Amino acid sequence: SARGTPVPALLCQVLGGKVKKPGKRGRKPAKIDLKAKLERSRQSARECRARKKLRYQYLEELVSSRERAICALREELEMYKQWCMAMDQGKIPSEIKALLTGEEQSKAQQNSTKLAKAGKTETHSNNPW
Repeated sequence: SARGTPVPALLCQVLGGKVKKPGKRGRKPAKIDLKAKLERSRQSARECRARKKLRYQYLEELVSSRERAICALREELEMYKQWCMAMDQGKIPSEIKALLTGEEQSKAQQNSTKLAKAGKTETHSNNPW
């Protein structure tokens, strides 16, 4: 170029009137055996189909487990709806009574355990004061 900046090779090729595709330099590889190439292609297709089959199996199992989880949650929701309807009518469902009495009993046990532990530490103390 007139200013002294290098001109890209591709531009020179176009300006020279001959359009060449820029490609890899060096020797071209020997012709690959077509039968071997075809067999590699078939093997690749078989592997791809096997991967696809496994993927679909995995997805079907995933969907199935999610559907089972949804069913369980729907049953639980229905139970809670029944409890709410009963409480709206002034009735306390037996399951809620059991939960409440169970919580009260566990709290009482925790308190008595804490008191017993506190009493033991006081009686076994070696401090004379």
